[in-house]
Amino acid sequence: MKKPNIVFIVTDDQRFNTIHALGNDEIITPNMDWLVQNGTSFTQAHIPGGTSGAVCMPSRAMINTGRTLFSLDGEGQSIPKEHKTLGETLRENGYFAYGTGKWHNGPPAFTRSFDMGHEIFFGGMWDHWNVPTNYYDPTGEYDNEINFVGNFFQSNEVTKVHCDKFNPGKHSSELLAETSVHFIDEYKEEKPFFLYTAFLAPHDPRTMPEEYKKLYDPEKIKLPENFTSHPAFFGVQDIRDEVLAAYPRSKQEIKKHIAEYYGMITHLDHEIGKIIDAVRRKGELENTIFILAGDNGLAVGCHGLMGKQNHYEHSIRIPLIFAGANIPKNKRVEKYVYLLDIYPTLCELLGIEQPESVEGLSFAKMFTDDTFEIRPDLYFVYNDLIRSVKNKRYKLIEYRNYVKKTELFDLVNDPDERNNLADCETYAHVREELTDLLMKYKATWGEENHKFGKTYWECY
Repeated sequence: MKKPNIVFIVTDDQRFNTIHALGNDEIITPNMDWLVQNGTSFTQAHIPGGTSGAVCMPSRAMINTGRTLFSLDGEGQSIPKEHKTLGETLRENGYFAYGTGKWHNGPPAFTRSFDMGHEIFFGGMWDHWNVPTNYYDPTGEYDNEINFVGNFFQSNEVTKVHCDKFNPGKHSSELLAETSVHFIDEYKEEKPFFLYTAFLAPHDPRTMPEEYKKLYDPEKIKLPENFTSHPAFFGVQDIRDEVLAAYPRSKQEIKKHIAEYYGMITHLDHEIGKIIDAVRRKGELENTIFILAGDNGLAVGCHGLMGKQNHYEHSIRIPLIFAGANIPKNKRVEKYVYLLDIYPTLCELLGIEQPESVEGLSFAKMFTDDTFEIRPDLYFVYNDLIRSVKNKRYKLIEYRNYVKKTELFDLVNDPDERNNLADCETYAHVREELTDLLMKYKATWGEENHKFGKTYWECY
């Protein structure tokens, strides 16, 4: 029996609560809603954090290797041959693998992962209307360069950009959706296909077609319950994400940012719909598994923050949906998972042996067994600044290095993390229990082998 096709869609900076069918009444996402209705949504999917201000880089390495944060090569800027990628594993098991979009983990690993690809972006972010992309290079070199002047109003300095071409006038979401659709339309092989489409949206700069920019009126946007004018922790205030809005944060400016963020997501949703429609036209809808996953969340005004370099729920939780062939429909799973668990889960669903290099845990049984769980608690890292743990009710966040600060939240009664219980005597036993859990993870995650692990724990 032919294995199902796989369409793996990765979004950039999309937080967990930005899908209409999963509870956000403000946002318009009919195609993501279709995935929700025709699949299983993991509403407590997380990233383990990051060892880079560009949190998406290690996140995408974890997606593609199934390895934990401190088991990556550096910060995930490359993937060594001994870490077998998801694409490699699927290719070895009879799949034709095609990749397009953002690949933040080194050109050689892309070529190892895919038989073919197009409109490949080896970078973190760029102007959505003029993305530099590469053709597929079977050698894995991708050594072509193009001259580029960044801001010709301020400088005549010419820089070299590693790419084969620019794409002026075509929005990145449209470019990558059209590339994906073309692949599906033209695919003639007998093998099942693995399509990996890694969008650049809704990452800033938040530019989009005008009708989507006008879609949400900032005046009608609800401010998050945990909006504050200043963050509680100032260790990351100078990072690029955080200077997108001025201090103190104003309600009007944050509402404008949220309106633009939602506009980008609705535009992205429209383009995702084109990919779903292409699979439908191909007659492969019943034999295709769709996976939608974010690479990290985003604050956009919550807790006085704009970025993802923190451990609040809005930044560590991501959308994660499996839909399609043999996946239970309209199901919600609230058990804890990491995005690095996607790889082994897909292997189990497909009856493929998991490579020895994979460290994630399969949650495949969660599709049919509501009592099954793989992670009763979770651990999170941000550089040498923050460590945190989360069990089924409480989260402990420990800030070190720049400033020493502790936060403790009751996630059941305070899901927006507004009431810090760290110094409340009533919760001293909870703080002690979670501190012990933090130390357990310190001992098992191999932090002593990483520069940020060493620095953080020296300051603890």
